[in-house]
Amino acid sequence: MLIFQRWKLILVLAIVVLGFLFALPNLFSASSLARVPAWIPHKQINLGLDLQGGAHLLYQLDESEMVEDWLNNLRGDVRETLRKARIGYNDLTQNVASRSVSVKMRDPADLDKAYAELRKLAVPVSSNVFSGFSGYDLTVDRQGDDEITLTVTVAGLTQRMSSAIEASIETIRRRVDAFGTTEPSIQRQGRNRVLVQVPGIQDVERLKKLIGETGKLEFKLVDPAANADQVAQSKHVPPGDELRFTTTTPPEPIVLKEQTLLTGQDLVDAQPGFDPRTGEPVVTFRFDASGAKRFGKVTQDNVGLPFAILLDEKVITAPRINEPILGGTGQISGNFTVEKATDLAVLLRSGALPAKLTVIEERTVGASLGADSIAAGKKAALLGLAMVVVFMFAAYGLFGLFANLALLINIALIFGVLSLMGSTLTLPGIAGIVLTMGIAVDANVLINERIREEMRSGKSPISAVEAGYTRAMATIIDSNVTTLISTLVLFWLGSGPVRGFAVTLSVGIITSMFTAVTVTRLMVAYWLRWTRPSFVPI
Repeated sequence: MLIFQRWKLILVLAIVVLGFLFALPNLFSASSLARVPAWIPHKQINLGLDLQGGAHLLYQLDESEMVEDWLNNLRGDVRETLRKARIGYNDLTQNVASRSVSVKMRDPADLDKAYAELRKLAVPVSSNVFSGFSGYDLTVDRQGDDEITLTVTVAGLTQRMSSAIEASIETIRRRVDAFGTTEPSIQRQGRNRVLVQVPGIQDVERLKKLIGETGKLEFKLVDPAANADQVAQSKHVPPGDELRFTTTTPPEPIVLKEQTLLTGQDLVDAQPGFDPRTGEPVVTFRFDASGAKRFGKVTQDNVGLPFAILLDEKVITAPRINEPILGGTGQISGNFTVEKATDLAVLLRSGALPAKLTVIEERTVGASLGADSIAAGKKAALLGLAMVVVFMFAAYGLFGLFANLALLINIALIFGVLSLMGSTLTLPGIAGIVLTMGIAVDANVLINERIREEMRSGKSPISAVEAGYTRAMATIIDSNVTTLISTLVLFWLGSGPVRGFAVTLSVGIITSMFTAVTVTRLMVAYWLRWTRPSFVPI
């Protein structure tokens, strides 16, 4: 146990040196690190929301809007299915309250055929890998002699809500990442809620607006024959048209064709820029291959007509098509500021949300509160470290000094590993580090007590130290492994700050095992070799 081969010595020293190198950047500011050569480690531990301040936003997905969109699509599927089957119908309606779509047959004799075709629209639902089949997302029922009703099931709604929440999380993550923040926390809460925590954010209102926008982009033709002002006053919209308003102040009415020619799903990129002719901020966009083809055909077939671009059912701009646009690219202008053009580009790149998100809880943590938390954490860590150092030195003398040196190395290794992982440090994480300081010397306490027992039995110093390390090893491994298992379970089942505590504690347990079993043993081995003591000062 006390013999170290040269390669083992080099490996231990290399790990210790690398730990200090990766931990060192945390002592400097970001501006100071920018002047350091690129080959030197630069990663720092990110501070969580409770340490550097930021925004805490809890969003709720609008279930009724999601169901309405689903029913709109379902109504289109019913129409297309009956058209392909050459079945006539008189009435096709949807009811959001009952979550259903109903269709009446023109000829009651077609009811059985229509029923067989519409049943194909029901999709099997599986709640998870283990439960398997859980039913269908729709029930298809006959109503009387000439009507069929398709109703959304509870299993179907649950699955659709789960998919919508997951899609919302990915969309929010892309938007927040484009905002330029570090280590945001975006996670699901409950059935229809998403928790967003963004540390270090300054403009919370801009963040809320960026996240809350549905981001649904549509391209539609303007109806040149309709008088928008008259339609807005009379509220009588011509068949096949719809009334929308511009984003200007005050909003202006505009009558559009109901058919959507293109959507934001066909976009592959959107970037803010400037119009070379006027110098005003614009957003340039680019379609994928199929979108570019459709966009080219639409502009080719409608030269001379106004073409409206809508975001969340509001008209951003409605330019006139002067010539066909065949390259699959275009630009959106609308008296933007640079900030608005940037935010719009982010919305378009990140994709649309499945439904509207509403803020139901908002908390802003000030930077001063974070500074107070850091100060309190530092005070607790230093006090805990001082008490452990004094106790170990008082109880075990020189061997306590070895344990204290290993403890300092252990702390450096913890910060080095956390920096290398890019972890986020929270207040519970600091608590995990403080707790690790006590755990880190447990192994040394076991070893030192074992050495005392061996010395009392009359063994020589080298034999006593050898036996102390050998016999304490099993106990050290058992105690640390059991603690590590419980910490991993805490990480698996916990969330947010609980996970932060589990991460720092897990890293601390692993590094403390290394320092207690290897680093202190190395110190003791070389002390024995150099001094050849007649007794152990412990």
